[in-house]
Amino acid sequence: MASKLVRVFSGIQPTGVPQLGNYLGSIKNWVGMQHQQLDPSQTQPHDQLISIVDLHALTVPRDPAQLRKDTMEMAASLIACGIDPDRCTLFRQSAVPGHSQLYWALGCITPMGWLNRMTQWKSKLQDTTAINAIATQGLLTGLFTYPVLMAADILLYRATHIPVGEDQVQHLEFTRDLVEHFHKQFKTTMFPMPRVLLTKSKRVMSLKDPLRKMSKSDINEQSRITLADSDDSIMRKIRKAQTDSLPGLSFDPEARPGVSNLLTIYAALNNIGVDQAVSQMQGHSMLQFKEAVADTVIRTVAPIREQTQKLVADKGHIESILRTNESKARSIAEQNWNDVAKCIGLS
Repeated sequence: MASKLVRVFSGIQPTGVPQLGNYLGSIKNWVGMQHQQLDPSQTQPHDQLISIVDLHALTVPRDPAQLRKDTMEMAASLIACGIDPDRCTLFRQSAVPGHSQLYWALGCITPMGWLNRMTQWKSKLQDTTAINAIATQGLLTGLFTYPVLMAADILLYRATHIPVGEDQVQHLEFTRDLVEHFHKQFKTTMFPMPRVLLTKSKRVMSLKDPLRKMSKSDINEQSRITLADSDDSIMRKIRKAQTDSLPGLSFDPEARPGVSNLLTIYAALNNIGVDQAVSQMQGHSMLQFKEAVADTVIRTVAPIREQTQKLVADKGHIESILRTNESKARSIAEQNWNDVAKCIGLS
């Protein structure tokens, strides 16, 4: 029988200190979710698991020492942003063997055609850089099959709710299809059907090219704000952000992508709608508007930056938190994997 427990699962790549798009697109929502009641019929608070998905990080070449450093910085940053490791189970994916075990079991019943249709895979093939990499290194299996690992991440904990942005909905639909496929093949209903929780914030776009998402992989550091940036750096980057020469301020992502991106950031950090943000900024020059956005970002980032620095300086404390939470995650995962193993004939 599928569990009726409300359990939320989220995953984030270990990219070191997150950038503003990570914060507004995911982390800020996870922090708020700690204090929400997702299902009014439940008398107990929901379970919330947040995994630093270091196995997913291996789909691209990573320096081992840098990966370890980035993982610890991500853990520290999440706690500094407000993730409470006593309320949420914060853990490294690789510390729970069940992820790899269920990944293999699911991969063995996943049609290749499903993976070929994944939008992100097709976009990688269309990208010139990716094509060149494939030509020199060969087609990387991990990049092709990582949606199966994402499904395993969710199903290993029998998660019921998955907070995602619009660009990740297809991956959750893949997981839902895999649940139905597994249930039909093995004549079971052991997995709950995971539900999408669409994040409220819109995408945060590059400060230099507002038609592209803000990303730490962008070679231009001026394109993004990280949660480690100094106040001066934040002010400088936003002052130089691409906008336009049209008069006034208006929210129009197609005609005015740069201005709209800054309005999105301002509104999201002030917990208001973009219409209210436009109203507040009317009468401001473009420079005044940019400085107001920068001041808002600084008010959010500065305390996170300072707390992250303190946590990173005490690696033993972070390691202790992760190990405690990983023990909790393994306890849940082992029980569920044993049920799967019995269902498919491995025990």
